[in-house]
Amino acid sequence: MQPISLQFYQIAVVGIALFMIYAGTQKFLRRGEGQSFLKLAVRILVWGGMATVALFPEFTNILAKFIGLEGNINAVILIGFLLAFLMIFKILSVIERIEQDISKLTRKEALKQLPQEKK
Repeated sequence: MQPISLQFYQIAVVGIALFMIYAGTQKFLRRGEGQSFLKLAVRILVWGGMATVALFPEFTNILAKFIGLEGNINAVILIGFLLAFLMIFKILSVIERIEQDISKLTRKEALKQLPQEKK
């Protein structure tokens, strides 16, 4: 049995993936604002997929043959997957913050009008 030799990028990607899954699980368990089971499941699926591709790069060859592409597309899939995921989560974070700001402003305006309605 041969020892497994891991490259630096594999260790880094797996470490980042584990951290992101841990952070998402903690937010979900603490009932963080805007957290849902669906978000947690997507986070686990995406980052778990990233770790899987990093640890088992030959999986992308199987995927490439299944899709109809030939050759090793590890780097393209890994980088594209990571960038797309990061952009989606950044956009979702911005949208959630905007929604919270709108809610706060609406509440402030409603509270300002409340004393006027009592008169």
